Amino acid sequence: MSFVEFLGIYIFYYPSVMSIVWIIGGLFYCIRREIKKQPEYPELKEYPLVSVLIPARNEEASIRDTVEQVLKSKYKNKEIIVVNDASIDDTQKILQNMSEQYPQLRILHMEENMGKANGLNYAFLMSKGEIILTIDADCLLDERAIHWMVLHFITSPRVGAVTGNPRVRNRTSLLAKIQAAEYSSVIGLIKRTQRLLGKVLTVSGVIAAFRRQALIDVGLWSDNMVTDDIDMTWKLEKRFWDIRYETNALCWILVPERIRGLWRQRVRWAQGGVEVIRKHRDVWKSWKQRRIWPVYLDYLCSIIWAYSLLICISLWVASIVFGFSSELATYGHFITHWNGAFIAFICLLQFLISIAIDRRYDKSLWLVYGAVIWYPVIYWFFHACAIVYATPKALTRNLDTMATWISPDRGIQAETKKGQSM
Repeated sequence: MSFVEFLGIYIFYYPSVMSIVWIIGGLFYCIRREIKKQPEYPELKEYPLVSVLIPARNEEASIRDTVEQVLKSKYKNKEIIVVNDASIDDTQKILQNMSEQYPQLRILHMEENMGKANGLNYAFLMSKGEIILTIDADCLLDERAIHWMVLHFITSPRVGAVTGNPRVRNRTSLLAKIQAAEYSSVIGLIKRTQRLLGKVLTVSGVIAAFRRQALIDVGLWSDNMVTDDIDMTWKLEKRFWDIRYETNALCWILVPERIRGLWRQRVRWAQGGVEVIRKHRDVWKSWKQRRIWPVYLDYLCSIIWAYSLLICISLWVASIVFGFSSELATYGHFITHWNGAFIAFICLLQFLISIAIDRRYDKSLWLVYGAVIWYPVIYWFFHACAIVYATPKALTRNLDTMATWISPDRGIQAETKKGQSM
């Protein structure tokens, strides 16, 4: 078998095999842990103090709703600390007014943009909780979410972090509907399967709870990583802390509804992922870290697949335009043959099963299924482009420099609300 033939086979089999793995893992997780009727609240033997940390930069359109939703939580033993990371809009003014209204709310104002990780580190020093819950500034926390996350820390001293189950709440555009299904299928099924295998790639930064002792053990958040949540996950797992995924810990978030905003988000995610496997490549030096190897390999294979896909498709298009013949180009038109049809079928089946599983948490999720037809046709190609673009940036970036941030695209809904408030 030539290298070109191997590359063509790899393009076809990698997404097909992994989709089947995620489907089987998701179904097994559901049967084992979700299919039985669950109570509204878990019975807790104790209620440790939970410090809710909310990093924010230019979040005037959503920060009030986010804080007020946390205050509505049925979990009473909590404190709230919002980090205003040098916002240049009305975020600071809104937070100051809220702090006068709600005494359990404290504000940390940063004079200059020092990055999300630094903001969380400073907020951690202000906090008193045994459990640290971090959420994004657009996150509407379910009233029962904290109960479900705290349960893991109480029942097992080895648990270092618990990641929740984010759901998309803005579904007014095709792009948002695709992402609503993606959070269920690509993210939800993968986390379920990884949880069964024992190692989770990342705790979602949008909602994640940590044991205070675990954070201290790994030296808090790294301020030099683009995606601090992925890096934190790997640091905890390298220190043998257990990472859990809790499907009942729901929160509702806003996603980008413009191509530009989605592109920036996916490039950041891809760059952060590559930076993490670059930083933590030392896991291969120790047999004790062997359970992380499959997660590392899977991410590495996804990068190779993205490059392979774009190379083959580019050569195929070039062969049509310029009329030259290439053995590699023949594999680029697999999307028009049975290979592409099979990949699309497996992809749509994965979405169907994930939506069926997640309907217990999101009753209207099935309404977005019609939009997922575009996922294997366009969205995969878009994601592959983001990986190819971000990988060189991640490999050449000086990891000794601090990673700052800007508020992500919160979608049309947030922009409309922002305009109405002006």
